[in-house]
Amino acid sequence: MNATDRKFMCFSSTINVQTRDELDIVDLSVHLAARVLDSGVQQGIAHLFVAGSTAALTTIEFEPGAISDLKAAISRLAPGDLHYNHDARWGDGNGRSHVRAALLGPSLTVPIQDGNPVLGTWQQIVLVELDIRPRSRTVHVTVSGIDAGRESDR
Repeated sequence: MNATDRKFMCFSSTINVQTRDELDIVDLSVHLAARVLDSGVQQGIAHLFVAGSTAALTTIEFEPGAISDLKAAISRLAPGDLHYNHDARWGDGNGRSHVRAALLGPSLTVPIQDGNPVLGTWQQIVLVELDIRPRSRTVHVTVSGIDAGRESDR
């Protein structure tokens, strides 16, 4: 196969998530793998972005101990019992949520090789709900790269 047999592709999709409460952590790995498969991209990148200022994306080993440790660490970084100017101004009680989201970040980029997201053996992609109430979240996924070449194009 030569370079002319390969096609650049860009695919956009979403993953919709309904969270249950503050510090709900949702594994998105299977959803991302499905979006990559649907895209047809064999080599490239997948970029995920959660819309909203009180949610974040990260990676972790999605097992109860690590999830519990992450929740405890987030709670220590921006505790709920501190004064937040956001709360004083808006009265909505989620000042800590905004700070936590800013520290963790709203996006991730994952390499794609051989049509699969490249993740470590125990590494999963997760959405972290940081708001103080359940939310409907939309994670925007953009997959871009090249396909392996198609028989019909040769």
